[in-house]
Amino acid sequence: QVQLVESGGGLVQGGGSLTLSCAASMSIFRMKTMGWYRQAPGKGRELLASITSGGNTNYADSVKGRFTISRDNAKAMVYLQMNTLKTEDTGVYYCNTFPRGAYWGQGTQVTVSS
Repeated sequence: QVQLVESGGGLVQGGGSLTLSCAASMSIFRMKTMGWYRQAPGKGRELLASITSGGNTNYADSVKGRFTISRDNAKAMVYLQMNTLKTEDTGVYYCNTFPRGAYWGQGTQVTVSS
């Protein structure tokens, strides 16, 4: 069963923090580089952060130093700790493999107010 289920989004004030979680089916997750993507209103999905199965990470310049991606290989979970949130971080957040696969979950909405 193919599954990507994102959670943890919500409404937060600028400067606040949120932690997103993604539960993946092992068929998607195992030995794969995983990523968090964001789709801001009126824009396409952009890759924010990725993490290899060995734990090596990469970040987009827009989130570097503020966001931290992590994973639990035993549980097939991926996390995104988001600190110092800005209004421009508003959007729907998705997890997927990197490069992105064809299947997407429903995403989780993050809204940052000023």
